[in-house]
Amino acid sequence: MSNVRSAFHGVNGVTLSGMVLTLGALFPSALQAQDSAGQEIVVTGSGLPSPPGEAAYATVTIDRARIEANASGRMEDVLRDAAGITQFRRSDSTSAHPTSQGLTLRGLSGNAASRALLLLDGVPQTDPFGGWVPFPAYMPERLAGVRVTRGGGSGYQGPGALAGTIELASVRPADIGTLAAHADYGSRNSFDGAAVAATNLGAGYVTLAGGYARSDGFIPTVAENRGSVDRAAPYRQGSLAARAVVKAGENTELQANISGFSDRRDRGVDFTDINSRGADASLRLVSRGHWAWSALGYLQVRQFASGYASINAARTTVTPSLNQYRVPATGVGGRFEIQPPTGSGVTLRLGSDIRRVSGRTQELYLFVANQPTRQRVAGGDSLTLGAFGDLSYESGPLTLNLGGRADHWSLDHGSLLETPLSGVGAINNVAYPERDGWEGTGRVGAAVTVAPAVTLRAAGYRGWRLPTLNELYRPFRVGADSTAANAALTPERLTGAEAGITVAPAAHLAANATLFWNRLDDAISNVTLSVSPSGARTMQRQNVEAIEAHGVEFDLRWTDGPFSLSGSYAYTDARVHSGGAAAALDGKRPAQTAMHQASASAGWARNGWRVSVTGRYIGRQFDDDQNNNVLDPAFTLDGGIAVPVSAGFAIQGRATNLFDERVETGISGGSIVERATPRTLWIGVSYRLR
Repeated sequence: MSNVRSAFHGVNGVTLSGMVLTLGALFPSALQAQDSAGQEIVVTGSGLPSPPGEAAYATVTIDRARIEANASGRMEDVLRDAAGITQFRRSDSTSAHPTSQGLTLRGLSGNAASRALLLLDGVPQTDPFGGWVPFPAYMPERLAGVRVTRGGGSGYQGPGALAGTIELASVRPADIGTLAAHADYGSRNSFDGAAVAATNLGAGYVTLAGGYARSDGFIPTVAENRGSVDRAAPYRQGSLAARAVVKAGENTELQANISGFSDRRDRGVDFTDINSRGADASLRLVSRGHWAWSALGYLQVRQFASGYASINAARTTVTPSLNQYRVPATGVGGRFEIQPPTGSGVTLRLGSDIRRVSGRTQELYLFVANQPTRQRVAGGDSLTLGAFGDLSYESGPLTLNLGGRADHWSLDHGSLLETPLSGVGAINNVAYPERDGWEGTGRVGAAVTVAPAVTLRAAGYRGWRLPTLNELYRPFRVGADSTAANAALTPERLTGAEAGITVAPAAHLAANATLFWNRLDDAISNVTLSVSPSGARTMQRQNVEAIEAHGVEFDLRWTDGPFSLSGSYAYTDARVHSGGAAAALDGKRPAQTAMHQASASAGWARNGWRVSVTGRYIGRQFDDDQNNNVLDPAFTLDGGIAVPVSAGFAIQGRATNLFDERVETGISGGSIVERATPRTLWIGVSYRLR
């Protein structure tokens, strides 16, 4: 493994241009539009198709039409169509701190790192250092659809799918035509604009996408808790993406992606500026011949900076408490999978994947008279190398699936260095020992059609997640609350089972119900160690014994010509099992886990006209591990309308949180309540060229 680790570490120096030139030399036929017989072959831009065994698991698909009807224009709100998907906080990427935007499902919350595996065209998307999701990088306009698989043990998709897998797929010319663009002006001097262009290139195509959003923002602290230091929190966000899909030989296509984003915001008080940037590149070869196969390589580069502040009880003075001025992180990886011909109703997929992440946080802290007196550098590297197999069998009404993977993980170069800025010696200088281990996970499922419109499903699975570099090595502070890192954290491991029914009496109507049970052993949580008289908490990341969750999920999709209706509901009863230093958590609900979540949407679209309404409900939940701070339930209503005015042009209006509901997102020391985005109204124009 040491040879593999050192060899793979060298891939960090590979540039995108070098990868493109190399593939261009290897596949000169990539620019050819026809095969040897002179017949045009149109590429798909997708990976290998999902195996038939996916029918055994609880899945939800959000199509292009529903993405376009989303009133907020935010990817995180698109995902909320599948009830049970949550971030660590209820706020979106216009006001939340980026490090709180991890994704999870089925009540397995409790920290900010994602417990769901998020993929875009097959590439893992969570931040290499912290495991959160950079939502401003994903314009909904550039996506063709979303597929959500609830439940762990994804197998061939990669490790990390404790709570489920969320797959994003990029648009093709067939999805948008030649050009789709909009520009909107909204409340609080806000602007939101995006454009996606596409053109066919012989047998392939090219797409370009760009977006920009800004706002003067709102005051995150609720009115009754505000002081003179509180002000509106502005944001400026932009992203660019380019994608080319071309023929690279008979039955083979080359897919090249490159994208970048910039996200600047603050938290509504001085000294809390946030600057997040990133760039991604990937190349994927997909062959759909007799022996189908796929080869993927990708590179992710991230740069993050954030300031933190301390505020007095009266909220009349604010002072800097931490300046996380530079957090470089890199993720590099690849996968190869092959689907040999089997016949007789059998589909077999075999492969291997590898991912290495590196990251360091560089911080100034312990401020005196608004000046830092100490510096901290902490971080490390991790490597995961896995092999997987997935077998599906179809016979009449019966579909069976069996998948598994074996992963070897390692943590190295972990360190913590704390020094005074005076330059006199080191306060802490720790080199953490290297660690490694093996994890075996898998899943088994069955689906049987018992009537023409009724299918029964059952599945069991095991999944795992390696702690992020952020969880292992970086302490942090939010207001008066501080959380210590823990370099001794072990991987999380999940065991789960589910049973469900799908009823689809017509092509335009489908309903699903699923009962599930999950147990997350060694769950990583922010455990409270002490609380000061002022209410400030001192915490540490620890592996608690387990989080156990069970519940039920319902999903409905209906379309009839121009009309559409969808609904989703999740009930989750989750509890912590813990002893030792965290014994006080035993029997309590995990932080940021609501028992009830629901979403319902209705839409109508014809001849350029479009009307949509979406209502969402999130139940009461706790903001802390001790279950002392309660976040009230909230119901929000969003809506949008588009009116065509000439060929391709339309005037559009949209509203989010129409009733200006107070959506509480967090409670910090001193019982200071923070809220999500209030009512926001938009008016703008859109243009589409087919």
